[in-house]
Amino acid sequence: MARMDIDGEVEEAARRIQVRFVTKLKAPKAPPASIAIPSNLTRLGLSSIVNNLLKAGKDDWNPEPFDFLIDGELVRMSLEEFLLAKGISAEKILEIEYIRAVAPRKQEEPSLHDDWVSAVDGSNSKFVLTGCYDGFGRIWKAAGSCTHLLEGHTGAITSVCVVKPRVAQNGADQIVATASKDRTLRLWKFDADESLDQIKRIRSCKILHGHNASVQSVAANPAGDMVCSGSWDCQIALWQASGSDTGDVVSVKKRKKDAEKEDPQVEEEAKSTLVGHTQCVSCVVWPQDETIYSASWDHSIRRWDVEMGKDSLNLYCNKVINCLDVGGEGSALIAAGGSDPILRIWDPRKPGTSAPVYQFSSHSSWISACKWHEKSWFHLVSASYDGKVMLWDLRTAWPLAVIDTHKDKVLCVDWWKGESVISGGADSKLCISSDVCVL
Repeated sequence: MARMDIDGEVEEAARRIQVRFVTKLKAPKAPPASIAIPSNLTRLGLSSIVNNLLKAGKDDWNPEPFDFLIDGELVRMSLEEFLLAKGISAEKILEIEYIRAVAPRKQEEPSLHDDWVSAVDGSNSKFVLTGCYDGFGRIWKAAGSCTHLLEGHTGAITSVCVVKPRVAQNGADQIVATASKDRTLRLWKFDADESLDQIKRIRSCKILHGHNASVQSVAANPAGDMVCSGSWDCQIALWQASGSDTGDVVSVKKRKKDAEKEDPQVEEEAKSTLVGHTQCVSCVVWPQDETIYSASWDHSIRRWDVEMGKDSLNLYCNKVINCLDVGGEGSALIAAGGSDPILRIWDPRKPGTSAPVYQFSSHSSWISACKWHEKSWFHLVSASYDGKVMLWDLRTAWPLAVIDTHKDKVLCVDWWKGESVISGGADSKLCISSDVCVL
């Protein structure tokens, strides 16, 4: 069938194909019957159709964006182009799964700092922990609401982490760790449930000495009794985070402030070190008690056996590596970014290959941070010096969403509460993009 356009030329009408919309969402559900739709529809057109079907069954339905999967792959072109590219027949009824689009639906007001926001951790749903180049750590209960100021470092903070013991603690026992260019790490204890009318300044409860260069990264083990750190001295150090203090421990009494004597700080040396990298250890993660992963400017990613003190995996990618994280299917995929715009993902379970299984190349500058979603096999987020944060799904090569709230380099990124993306940058802002429907 053909129709004539306003210029008098004949234009072929779009071919129609039979489709059935299905979903794993508990609600809403589209009618199970198949319908005929134009083959030139993209995901926006498909989303419009699904919203109309849902509204027909529920008058008060508020339209929302959807994404679409065919044979487990996200559709990022017209249906006709997709079917042709994948060699799928359009003669039979096509089953299309719809899922909620993974994109932030709300931008919170930015939380201002006094210098670059270099580190962020959203692993505790009660608060966001940030590290800043002004040397202070900060605890935020919500956007714009800073409750605690962590003071004591004499250099810029480069990395932060929440120390989470397996046994649930009350809020008063919350411990966090910070790493700094002053060559030290510090542990801090505070009450996450404390109700405060003004910002509370706190001093560290433990200072960790041992690196002879800037400390670039810190991570805690799942048990919450140890932390590890990576440094420009090319070493990974392991430290006691809780329990009794043993070894070379020195009690340091602090100055009296306002005639009040504060709690003493404790200085401690590393329990052990992991040696093998030949340049800056830029990132460490500790996903299992017995295993540490590290990334380095020596172009390598290593997996370490904590008990043996030796590396059991060594991946090279010919680029300086700034960041890595472990997650995805089986919590086994390694995501990393560095001195080019490509986010690379390896699956170390596949023997005999050191090539990435996925490569995403939509950024336009170095990648500074990446983080898997804790409860999804497919989703992760990346940050870049191009000023953008991107949300990714392994089922498509294109980003699900691009967040461009920062006005300068983005230096760090994480998830918070499972449905928010938090990021910090050289514009001195903590940005929170919320209502991201991943699950």
